Amino acid sequence: MTELNPIKALLAQVPFMVIDGALATELEALGCDLNDALWSARLLAQAPEKIRQVHQAYFEAGADCAITASYQATVPGFMQAGLTAEEARALIQLSVTLAQQARDAVWQPGQTDRPKPLIAASVGPYGAYLADGSEYRGGYDLDRAGLVAFHRERFELLLAAGADLLAAETLPSLEEALAITDLLAEHPGAQAWITFSAKDGQHISDGTPIAKCAAALANCPGVAAIGVNCTALAHIESLIKEIRRECDLPIVVYPNSGEVYDPVTKTWHSATCDHTAADLSGLAQGVEHWLAAGASGIGGCCRTSPEDIQALAQWRRSR
Repeated sequence: MTELNPIKALLAQVPFMVIDGALATELEALGCDLNDALWSARLLAQAPEKIRQVHQAYFEAGADCAITASYQATVPGFMQAGLTAEEARALIQLSVTLAQQARDAVWQPGQTDRPKPLIAASVGPYGAYLADGSEYRGGYDLDRAGLVAFHRERFELLLAAGADLLAAETLPSLEEALAITDLLAEHPGAQAWITFSAKDGQHISDGTPIAKCAAALANCPGVAAIGVNCTALAHIESLIKEIRRECDLPIVVYPNSGEVYDPVTKTWHSATCDHTAADLSGLAQGVEHWLAAGASGIGGCCRTSPEDIQALAQWRRSR
């Protein structure tokens, strides 16, 4: 880890950072069954080569940053699935190694046609461990201190594994984001982006204005970027503008494809909302709007693919 903001360093070389797309969607396309409380993290034990394959596909598509398969990987979660604590810790760190191996297969030292891609180690929310959809609601049974305690071990394991930064993502509440900043303060030099799930163009999932979140995080040591993920395309432009009003940090956004997830049935459905000005058929169609609003990094979350990321990279090259 470095005290320098790795996102700002990358942005010195490219107009904006291309983040990868959905991991689980691609794993399912490869025939993997993810109907499990551990979700894609289950494959760290059962099919790690598939995870590495998906990371490599995104790097080959032009991604500047891969997000690891540790979103739902926690020591308690793995132990509930029958693994030992030692096995769980090893799998969490393997998530970083797999992404590094995929990068090494695509990018070589001295390569000049693209910057060295980043590895962002995913720190999913407490709600992901609960596997009950609460990362889209908030309202946890843990306070800030409890959230710090929950995240601490995985946080430290991922730092020790050598990721370029952490991706604290799909957070539904400001309190959980502040718990991440508490951990960053415990580890001088550690860097993380913090992205929220949002329910509309102004508010994160628990109803807190995202502008308030941006103001609270803007000057916290170790926060490399602020943004939004796992959120409808229609809300992204407004959310970027709300963040930019309160914060000068890089803004990263990686929305869903446009479909809507039902956490009860664990199924996806076509969106029925009025997209108005942001009526987009894919990520590449939103780039110009999002960059103009202040975005620095753009990628995809659920139901996006290497083809979507390739379109983003091609759009950047064409400008």
